[in-house]
Amino acid sequence: MHARGNKLGVYTTIYPAVLKYLPEWYESVRKQTDTEFELWIGLDALKQDDVEARLGGGIDAHWVEAEGNATPALIRDRALRQMTGANFDVVLVDSDDVLHPTRVAAARQALRESDLAGCALEIVDESGASLGSKFNLDPSVKPAQVLPRNNVFGFSNSALRCELLERCLPIPPDTVLVDWYIATRAWLFGAELSFDHSVRMKYRQYGANTARVRVPFWPDQIVSDSLLVRKHFQLVMASGPQSQFLPGRWTELLRVARDIEQFEGYISQSTANLNAYVDSLNRAVKQPIWWTSVAYSPLAHMWKQEKSLCRQ
Repeated sequence: MHARGNKLGVYTTIYPAVLKYLPEWYESVRKQTDTEFELWIGLDALKQDDVEARLGGGIDAHWVEAEGNATPALIRDRALRQMTGANFDVVLVDSDDVLHPTRVAAARQALRESDLAGCALEIVDESGASLGSKFNLDPSVKPAQVLPRNNVFGFSNSALRCELLERCLPIPPDTVLVDWYIATRAWLFGAELSFDHSVRMKYRQYGANTARVRVPFWPDQIVSDSLLVRKHFQLVMASGPQSQFLPGRWTELLRVARDIEQFEGYISQSTANLNAYVDSLNRAVKQPIWWTSVAYSPLAHMWKQEKSLCRQ
């Protein structure tokens, strides 16, 4: 997977809800220490003129407009296919976040040694003020150990080599957790994964976030998160044929998917079960990563015990 000579592209998707964040995002793109990249922008329910009007002038970028009724997944799929077709390695950034000046330079360096690279994030509020916490990976844990149960490779902190990304596409139209879908397929293929523990992005946490990474978690959030996670596993398991993946990893994927089903059965059985899980989760989790909220492994005795009791 380590072909040389690829160009480097920075990709983001812009949609109406992020327009107010664009000036700060674009300024951070322009302040990169590594400027040898091309900017790619996927447009979701917007036109190029809308973005340039918000930023006060023309933008030198590759613009990818959505076709009629395209889902968010299809918009990203179309843009990423164009990038891999043009031999671009891809640095992924969200347009409501802020790049540290070394984001692109560090991603380029990481892709010399790995196929999929993530980095740490500083968690900030809607205004961009620090919330005093980071999204990071325990240095004692390897990225490949996080998948498939959880994820540290988001569409704001990851970079992928062209050859790997091409294998991970297409993205199913109804995919919600696009980042985790791509990362899981990369893991299934046995790609070389890396994680930079230095903070390279500011990551906004606010009401519209699909995946929250701050405690406390709430019961309704756990229920909605569980539905998203179950759908994610269904899509990945349907993405075969499994013969293309590492056999041991496919087996692990199936094992985790079954565990998610058991967990869902437990929390849906009673409000008491759900509340007990949430209380235990909030006491146990210190530094969440994406989807820590669902079927948190150290608490597995709760739903495993429930299943055992049901059989008696």
